[in-house]
Amino acid sequence: ALFSPEHGIRGILDANVPAERDTATGLTIHSLYGDTQRPTAAMLNGLDAIVVDLQDIGARYYTYMTTMAYVLEEAAPRKLKVFVLDRPNPIGGVAIDGPGLDATATSFVGYFPGMPIRHGLTMGELAKLFNAEKKINADLTVVAMKNWRRDAWFDDTGLMWVNPSPNMRNLIAATLYP
Repeated sequence: ALFSPEHGIRGILDANVPAERDTATGLTIHSLYGDTQRPTAAMLNGLDAIVVDLQDIGARYYTYMTTMAYVLEEAAPRKLKVFVLDRPNPIGGVAIDGPGLDATATSFVGYFPGMPIRHGLTMGELAKLFNAEKKINADLTVVAMKNWRRDAWFDDTGLMWVNPSPNMRNLIAATLYP
């Protein structure tokens, strides 16, 4: 099965994500954006592991980190392994900026209390942070990147930019987002 974040499996939707069948693979797509933001027991039934492969953009209100956190939260009590494929923070891992999130304002667009707007972390680092600090205790494995440096921006990686969402079309957009 596939689990879809806010902008769909291919990052092209700009509305609620429907549960449907993927035309490329024939697999069921479970929506984690819309009426359901967490994987349900029925969605997770029969799985041994979940692989999270999402490109964050370095701002606390980009919803992919919360989707990943909710996956960790639902996988933990079911003893499902979670593998997070780490990806570069496109706006670098050095600069941290903006006010911390007030604990009373946590939501789908602000998961972790105290997190600044520009957080400087990768998805793998976020997964480890959430798992430890929120005491989720999921069976988490982060598949590390090779050759990434904290001071590297996405254009330093040599990787091809793939839009993670319809309006995040390049590094300039990611830079301006926070």
